[in-house]
Amino acid sequence: MSRKALIAWGGWEGHTPERSANIIRDMLERNGFAVTLGEGTAIFADPNLASFDLIVPVITMSTIEKAELNNLTQAVRLGSGLGGFHGTMGDSFRAEPDYQFMTGGQWVAHPGNIIDYHVVITRPDDPVTTGVSDFAYRSEQYYMHVDPGNEVLATTTFTDAHFPGIDGVVMPVVWKRRYGAGKVFYSSLGHTADEFAVPEMALITERGLLWAARD
Repeated sequence: MSRKALIAWGGWEGHTPERSANIIRDMLERNGFAVTLGEGTAIFADPNLASFDLIVPVITMSTIEKAELNNLTQAVRLGSGLGGFHGTMGDSFRAEPDYQFMTGGQWVAHPGNIIDYHVVITRPDDPVTTGVSDFAYRSEQYYMHVDPGNEVLATTTFTDAHFPGIDGVVMPVVWKRRYGAGKVFYSSLGHTADEFAVPEMALITERGLLWAARD
């Protein structure tokens, strides 16, 4: 039987949530998933949420009901995979530390807004990043508060060109982690759906989601 994936989209339109969700849907369907696509957080209250092998939030700067969040974190603890990118997973629910504990980080700034920067692959031996070389990228360079327990696969280094005092700070860009029995993948790349045209970004995202999905 096909593995099942759930994609929930919504929140700030600047992150093109519906377009990005549709790209992820097509990506997962190419890999044999049966995909359920829905708008908003209510779908996280589904009593059968833990039956999904992969859950992909594509939601920014929103809120979530406690019952929805509890059901979501419980599903991942029980073995559902969780994966996502940029602010659509790393800045979904600012008021919810339980969500941030599960995802492994939270966006806090992007000095300079859309800028040119470099992504450095730190784990070229990992299945998510194998064969991917360091690459130039143009987008928001995410400054994040991150869990030291994350397994970091790629980083970026800040300068003080756009904010003083952060020169030389090495920031995780791509990571994976465990949350109970569930696997969690995150990439800070992907400000809008247009960035899926960058081959390295699209490949890392696809591989990361496939890794996170329950086997």
